[in-house]
This record gives sequence, structure tokens and C-alpha cells, in this order.
Amino acid sequence: MVFVCGVLQVVYNVFMKQGLAIKIIISLAVTFSAPVIASFVTAPGTSDWYANLNKPSFNPPGWVFGPVWTVLYILMAVSAGLVWHKGLAGPIVRMALALYLLQLVLNGLWTPLFFGAKMPLLAFIDIVLLWSAIILTILAFVRVSRYAGLLMLPYLAWTTFAAVLNFSLWYLNR
Repeated sequence: MVFVCGVLQVVYNVFMKQGLAIKIIISLAVTFSAPVIASFVTAPGTSDWYANLNKPSFNPPGWVFGPVWTVLYILMAVSAGLVWHKGLAGPIVRMALALYLLQLVLNGLWTPLFFGAKMPLLAFIDIVLLWSAIILTILAFVRVSRYAGLLMLPYLAWTTFAAVLNFSLWYLNR
């Protein structure tokens, strides 16, 4: 609860600063483009394939993924907006945002690999690379804005869980 209140306070303060709101709105559009594009390139009928997989005992119900990812993408976008607001003239900001875009591309690749191509092992390799890119992004973001780095931690935690789940799904169905 304390974390949620802290996030809400940061978001409120962010939108009170001139110019930052538009950067966060643009960051939201860019961030949400990853799952939207991924959904277009994922073949229909994947839900039947996924439903028939052997799943580990800790596999969450399907309805959990949508709300969790929505919150994570919002936190990610606010984080990127905070970094961007520090100014693109600085090389640290540019590197941090380049890492952010890299991890966003890796994030967007996971769905077509796992659901579209039905290749859990390749998706696992992607998620390991994604996890590494998230760590690098957090380290770069913290150098620019402590809050930006902190806002990325839930994403790292969920991606860690998702990697374990992905590996388990591959292992149980190889």
C-alpha cells in the first residue's frame, strides 16, 4: 500500500511539472506499442495451443496477465518520461533511453516467439536477454532519476517470475 501511495504521489508531482506530462503521454504511446504490435503478429488460435500445455502449479490464471501488464507498462512509461524530462542533451539520458527501447523491443518479441511461433525455448532465450536489458535500463535510469529506476523494479520482478514460468512451460512440454 505504501508503494502504491508513493507511486501515486510521484505521478501527481510529475504531472504538475511543465512539459513532463506530454513526455509521459508520448512514453505511454511508445511503451504500449510493444504489446499492440506483438498482438498483431501473433497468429490466431494460440489460446488453444496454450490451454493444452502442461503447466506448473504456480501458473497464474489467465485473467491476471492483462491487469498486471497494464500497470507495469504504465510504470515503465512514467519512468521513461521522467528520464526523458532530464533532457536529451546528456549522453547518460540518451543511453538510458536507448536501453529502454532495447528492452521494449525484446519485450515485444516475446509474445510472437512464445504464442505466435509456439517456441517456448526461443521465447525463454528472449526473456533472459530482456531481463538483462531491464537490469541495464534500471542501472542507467537510476543515474538519471532515482524514481525512474524504482518505478522499473516491479517490471523486473514480474519479468523474473515470467522467466521462471516460461522455462517451466518449456521444460514440462519439451
